[in-house]
Amino acid sequence: MDIIGLKTNDGTRKRKDTETGAVPRLELRGMTKIYPSVIANDSIDIKVASGEIHAVLGENGAGKSTLMKAIYGIVKPDRGEILWEGEHIDIINPAHARKLGIGMVFQHFSLFETLTVVENIALGMENQNDMEKLSKRITQVSEKYGLPLDPERLVHSLPVGLRQRVEIVRCLIQKPKLLIMDEPTSVLTPQAVWKMFETLRKLSEEGCSILYISHKLYEIKELCHKATIIRDGKVTGYANPADETPSSLARMMIGKELPVCSQDKPDINGQKCLEISRLSKKKADQFGTDLNNISLTINSGEILGIAGISGNGQRELTNAVIGEWLSEKPEDIMICGNPAGNLDPGERRKLGLGFVPEERLGRGVVPGMNLLYNYLLTAHRHNLINWGLILFKKTSDFAKKCITSFDVKCGSIDDQITSLSGGNIQKFITGREILQEPKLLFVSQPTWGVDVGAANVIRQSIIDLRNQGTAVMVVSEDLDELFEICDRLVVIAGGHVSPCLNVEDTTKEEIGLWMNGMFPGGPAESLN
Repeated sequence: MDIIGLKTNDGTRKRKDTETGAVPRLELRGMTKIYPSVIANDSIDIKVASGEIHAVLGENGAGKSTLMKAIYGIVKPDRGEILWEGEHIDIINPAHARKLGIGMVFQHFSLFETLTVVENIALGMENQNDMEKLSKRITQVSEKYGLPLDPERLVHSLPVGLRQRVEIVRCLIQKPKLLIMDEPTSVLTPQAVWKMFETLRKLSEEGCSILYISHKLYEIKELCHKATIIRDGKVTGYANPADETPSSLARMMIGKELPVCSQDKPDINGQKCLEISRLSKKKADQFGTDLNNISLTINSGEILGIAGISGNGQRELTNAVIGEWLSEKPEDIMICGNPAGNLDPGERRKLGLGFVPEERLGRGVVPGMNLLYNYLLTAHRHNLINWGLILFKKTSDFAKKCITSFDVKCGSIDDQITSLSGGNIQKFITGREILQEPKLLFVSQPTWGVDVGAANVIRQSIIDLRNQGTAVMVVSEDLDELFEICDRLVVIAGGHVSPCLNVEDTTKEEIGLWMNGMFPGGPAESLN
């Protein structure tokens, strides 16, 4: 596409697209960012037109998030140029980016948990002192775009799906000219995703440009006008998503055919590894969900999926199973035949429990630690400490095995965990738990924000663990994922759990209805 120069009033030149006659909203030329152990961005060129929805595709660690942070003023590039509406510009910081009209929805949330929704949004806005007026605006914008929020709710009480809404509404409320979205639908329900697509198309029609990162390739094909593919920090190609298939886009991303998860017929007649009996629990705060008479059983050698819309009791059920909530009766929760309702998380791990949380940073790993110490966090009981001293050689060997076995892209075990991409952090956490050979593994949102290749690695590792006799409980809002890896499914809605169904005996449409509480004994049925 040919570009010509246009003189502005101050003598500078704007870049004009000779095909459309319009100056690109954003143009990147030769963007380069080098870290000590990796070249994150290597001479990247991208043009985004006004009103264009432009996808940036690549595996975890390809450099997508680094590039987006450079546009938003968080990362300072080592080389390269940014042209904003045809003019050369140095974006100093996020406040400067927002003044220009650039908003960003982060993959890892940038929220203060002890503040309310309205207080968090106010922090990103200048001269915003009228909190009552802002609260009304938040309510209007969130309802208009189908992402309703309570402005007065404390962020720490929000499940992941609602925290994502806060990030999105925080950008939309400022009417951006360019909206950067890094995995915006990772924890949204299918209905919310399609509602968001309507919103993004409307924004596009109004002239807002959108840079869109997602590993859900059907979203890219459905939504985006153009795509730039990045591999190992370099641009490897461009595509028109409408002319491609998810498989062809995946091949461009990873440079090879996408592997398919292989399933063996499980043996679900083994030992009862988890038995929950008529568990009821009052919510911890006004924003939580009561658990109502929940009964579940998982046998060795099977995967039980928990489907549901975010905020319907998943967090409370998770806390009950892993021991962050204690039950008055030990027999409410049995792990491998042992009463565990009154045991703390460490004691439940001794019984054979492994846990992969949905919140990676802060709960799955400690941001201030390197990979070696983060491996030690949950694996220390496996003879990695002797008389209070860390066995560094043994711990190092296991951490390296985790990195190798699960294809974690990093420099070494001494790298800070936060230097990894979100998907590589997820592979590390999952690998750490699986290598401990748990009898019962609880996994929450296993492939949230993970690229198609890494998602396959994680899903296949869960299946392989199941085939070795481990019982696995998977909480996910991705129905495609649940139908791909699970043997049985239940739905949680309003703190109630549905009857259990074999995957081959149900459909996504039926599970979708049940997610609204329309199952036998469910909250919707009880209203009729």
